[in-house]
Amino acid sequence: MVDTVRIGDVSVARIEEMLTPGFDPAFLFPDFSPALLERFPILSSPNFLDPASGRLMSSMHSWLLKIGKDVILIDTGCGNHKHRAPAAFKRFHMLDLPFLDRLAEAGVAPEDVTYVINTHLHVDHVGWNTMLVDGQWVPTFPRARYIFGAKEFANWTTDGRSLRAQPEGGPVIVDSVMPVVDAGLVDFVEAGDRLLDVISFVAAPGHTDGQLNIRVESKGETGVFTADVLHQPMQIVCPTLNSRFCEDNERAPLTRRKLLDFAAESDAILFPQHFGAPHAGYARREGSGFAFEPVVWKN
Repeated sequence: MVDTVRIGDVSVARIEEMLTPGFDPAFLFPDFSPALLERFPILSSPNFLDPASGRLMSSMHSWLLKIGKDVILIDTGCGNHKHRAPAAFKRFHMLDLPFLDRLAEAGVAPEDVTYVINTHLHVDHVGWNTMLVDGQWVPTFPRARYIFGAKEFANWTTDGRSLRAQPEGGPVIVDSVMPVVDAGLVDFVEAGDRLLDVISFVAAPGHTDGQLNIRVESKGETGVFTADVLHQPMQIVCPTLNSRFCEDNERAPLTRRKLLDFAAESDAILFPQHFGAPHAGYARREGSGFAFEPVVWKN
């Protein structure tokens, strides 16, 4: 049975693509200081920092939401059989992972998915949007509506701002984004829009200019699917810490602080895309800052 967390009437499960040591902390976070690990021992837990390599544990996964009859995936990992030549993408190159089998273990076939929401269009968030069939990239979830931020999409295509910031992402748009656009399966949203009454889209600029957080509110409970506002738990205790993959290093920490303030005030569960186990949790106020409290899953 797949472990779940509930947000009111909404069931949330995690569908793992891969969980491996990722980047060295000093590479991912140019302003990283080892003193953080001494000050906050939870950050050195094997769940978050691999003791053998000294690298940060990094999860690639989708969040699976069930809301009434609707089945929703938030972000879709890296995908199989995709050519990812850049050095920063090497973990994602030509993968052959049982992601769809794990989805099936949760009782979901690709045809059951009604919505796929991409928080932003980076390589490790859109990969399973498509799969390779007879040499062509086709939508993995043929009955779903794919939800893209209109600003995010424009920044990779018409405007090109994000593409200029990360030119190596161009092939990702070609194989994992445009096939679902061409299939007529995409709905574009703006910050402030809503879906299924309980979902709202919140602007989260910094990592990319058009990135969105996904806020779920049901029966007085709240969850926030944080995209890459948060890469690692250390950004909860040190909100000024930016990833080297952020487009705007001035806006990113402001967005992060705003998210953490909201989460602490509303007792919201934070559902990031890359935290090690247990992969989600709370931001609790501690003095003038925050502490990370991991969530408890149930089956």
